Amino acid sequence: MYLGIDLGTSAVKTVLVDGAQRVIASESRPLTTASPLPGHFEQDPAQWIDATFATLDALKATHAGELAAVEGIGLSGQMHGAMLLDASARPLRPCILWNDGRSAAECQVLERRWPALRATSGNKAMPGFTAPKLLWIATHEPEIFAATKLVLLPKAYLRLVLSGEAIEDVSDASGSLWLDAARRDWSDAALAATGLSRDHMPRLVEGCAPATTLRGELARRWGITRQPVIAGGAGDNPAGAVGIGAIRPGTAFVSLGTSGALLAPTSRIAANPDRAVHTFCHAIPDMWIQAGAILSAASCLAWIARLFGATEAELLAPLGLRPQAPSAVSFLPYLAGERTPHDDPAVRGMLDGLSHGTDRGTIVQAVLEGVAFALADCRDALADAGIAMTEADAIGGGSRSRFWLSVLANVLNVPIHRFAGGETGAAFGAARLGRLAVTGEAIAAVCTRPQRIETFEPDAGLVDAYAERLPAWRELYRPRH
Repeated sequence: MYLGIDLGTSAVKTVLVDGAQRVIASESRPLTTASPLPGHFEQDPAQWIDATFATLDALKATHAGELAAVEGIGLSGQMHGAMLLDASARPLRPCILWNDGRSAAECQVLERRWPALRATSGNKAMPGFTAPKLLWIATHEPEIFAATKLVLLPKAYLRLVLSGEAIEDVSDASGSLWLDAARRDWSDAALAATGLSRDHMPRLVEGCAPATTLRGELARRWGITRQPVIAGGAGDNPAGAVGIGAIRPGTAFVSLGTSGALLAPTSRIAANPDRAVHTFCHAIPDMWIQAGAILSAASCLAWIARLFGATEAELLAPLGLRPQAPSAVSFLPYLAGERTPHDDPAVRGMLDGLSHGTDRGTIVQAVLEGVAFALADCRDALADAGIAMTEADAIGGGSRSRFWLSVLANVLNVPIHRFAGGETGAAFGAARLGRLAVTGEAIAAVCTRPQRIETFEPDAGLVDAYAERLPAWRELYRPRH
């Protein structure tokens, strides 16, 4: 038996997976985010631990026998967060999250200090990444920076609590800007540019490698008969790729979680930092992931649901299974700024084209289409790097919506495939990494593609209609910096 724990932004999800790769049970606990100032987003790491422990306590209550047989644990996590710890490994402040935009000025400082940043990391400096956050801390909270002895990403902090060791995998580390993406190792020059050294960093491992073991007292708490191996694990999107078997070139996928992304595994680095394409090491050796990322995806649907005082299901149900035509309203999904292709933390969302005749369904459809158009921007940025997609698999909570996947198929003009359980893809991928760390099996034998349960084909008429709308939608973007 294997556990996959996904430390997301909105929830911690834990799945229990058997030797036949069947999800035996799953538990989820919600998380909350604080925004102390506009554009600032933070989380208290204590709630990560409470939520994780709550999911495991619940699994013990309902599946004690299966939990007792767990041999391996994989961790997946929201990327780019900055966890600062003191000499006693205690948090010095709340974690600054991936969607936080406060360090825009520090990005320019970092690029000036370290001209090789883009060539080495495969990325441009953007506020979402971890390194600029440390420059912001050094400037605005110097006493915190001076007390910092260890910098961890969110899931590495969870691993520290579970195991007592500070360890990170290369996929998550490559979202920090401190990693030499080709060498899959920390860059001393990158660390020096932010006033840090390797002494501040966790030990690095590959995602499918054994990293450490669960603390004995925690194994006893959950009735696990041996101390399970904890794998290196992965950032959420690389873990999602492992979960759907996207381990080779030509297997593009779209993630519709709190944020969104269009991702493609590659056997070589195909960077395009000028258009804010992300370069990450994959969770398996000798592979990378190129990604276009948008900061708000399913969170846009959650936002409009709050405004209308309805559930997401209540908003989606009247739309049916597929669009009949594009919405008369346009929506820019830049509720927290944007990454690909704009790298603009200051831009904000917009509803355009409202009239007396606009109803709720028109607005909800526009929100879904706005996210799809933003992913079309990601598609084009990836194409500029030589990555063409002919189909895509969908994961994340948004993949539950047939209407949304139909919109995506027509906007991107490729078939979109849906899996059973696609919304737990990152946790399932983490469980696969936990298994690989224990068994040492061939990666391809474990990371198989799950059965597709539905395919959404583009409709020629709708493809043309959305293609006609896309240029006008792009004209709505106006930089604010």
